[in-house]
Amino acid sequence: MKQKKIPLRKCIASQEMFPKKSLIRIVRTPDNEVLIDPTSKKSGRGAYLCAKEDYIDLAQKRKAIERALKVQIDPALYDQLREYAKTVIHDE
Repeated sequence: MKQKKIPLRKCIASQEMFPKKSLIRIVRTPDNEVLIDPTSKKSGRGAYLCAKEDYIDLAQKRKAIERALKVQIDPALYDQLREYAKTVIHDE
């Protein structure tokens, strides 16, 4: 039987490909609001970030989220990402 394809997405911090379920989707809505998207179904421009604290720190240092979403990011979002990352399942 043919194996089901696992969707991969590129982490904006490390530029590595990871399974979609092990990444956090961050979305800029049409109202220019930046949110964490746990369902991956919100409309707007999305970016994927690996759900590990090292990658979140790297994204903050490189301003990767700001560049990917083309908008200024509130520093409090990084704290929310660190909290949310603890709930994400890592498939490696």
